[in-house]
Amino acid sequence: MNLAIDARMLSRSGIGTYVSNVVPRLIERYRGGSVSLIGDRDELARLPWARGDAVSLVDCASPIFSLDEQLRLPRAIPAETDVFWSPQFNIPLLYRGRLLVTIHDVLHLAMPRYMGGVHKGLYARALLAAVRWKAGAVICNSRFTANELMRLVGVKASKIEVIHLGVDEAWFSVDKGARPHAKPYFVFVGNVKAHKNIAGLIEAFRDVSGKIPHDLVIVGKKEGFVTGDRKVEGWAAALGERVKFAGLVDDVLLKRYVAWADALVLPSFYEGFGLPPLEAMACGCPTIVSASASLPEICGDAALYCDPSDVKDIAAKMLQVATDGATRALLREKGLQRARQFTWDKCARETLAVIESLLV
Repeated sequence: MNLAIDARMLSRSGIGTYVSNVVPRLIERYRGGSVSLIGDRDELARLPWARGDAVSLVDCASPIFSLDEQLRLPRAIPAETDVFWSPQFNIPLLYRGRLLVTIHDVLHLAMPRYMGGVHKGLYARALLAAVRWKAGAVICNSRFTANELMRLVGVKASKIEVIHLGVDEAWFSVDKGARPHAKPYFVFVGNVKAHKNIAGLIEAFRDVSGKIPHDLVIVGKKEGFVTGDRKVEGWAAALGERVKFAGLVDDVLLKRYVAWADALVLPSFYEGFGLPPLEAMACGCPTIVSASASLPEICGDAALYCDPSDVKDIAAKMLQVATDGATRALLREKGLQRARQFTWDKCARETLAVIESLLV
């Protein structure tokens, strides 16, 4: 069995984490065939797990969600491929072979106002519609995403397999080192996009900031997104040094920001999975998350839930965690147990089973 994988998104947040954790484990388990990794050959060649005898590298650096990828990607897929796996819904429309697709969310359809750009939305809609009839199987990262895919795209339940993501083992043994921020603080981890509800988080922090000594640290890419929240920067500026935009940081500093925080807060309107809360749980950081989308499914009883549309409720939960040591201790205990249930080994094993099922 010859497998080809679109590996162009290795360096992108979210999808890149997924690909870089699942693909090496999948290659390790793969028997009786070859694996072709399609992407930036130079980038792939630097990865130890991409150098095996059964692994070949195919150069294709087309930007994702571009016309160029529709022209070049189908030609890059080796002719002897038995299954092509696309880890995102930007599938090659001209490819005629067996196709496996992973869907992480359908935000483009569920909340198009947050995505920006009519053409981008139309392209996403066309690609998702093609997934419905071209894909032999679809992996969804949560039951919530699977239900959204059936509701908004019409993909049949018989095609869908729900496979949860995993938590990197490094999160369970973080070297906390020196405090990355002098004062006690809450942390948000994620790119500054409108559906993440940064506006609600900052407004909630503004309401509660006079009652607690904590700061708010926002870790993630800020530039290049259509937030739709013009008031956000004004509110943050009014709070002065109490709100810190840390930007993109390396893995070591990211883990320290999370491990030292009194809580990670993720009041998103929409999440297909939500990995940061699980990573926080793994290193003993309490979590406050939205009682919406996939987050209750993923976090179970190990998080404190808030209504993302109710700023006062978000503020109340932040105050509770900041002032109640018993709440923090309970969330730490339950969080560690919850995070242990999500492993990349399990994710890779179940993914390989889906790939093999396409050849039966």
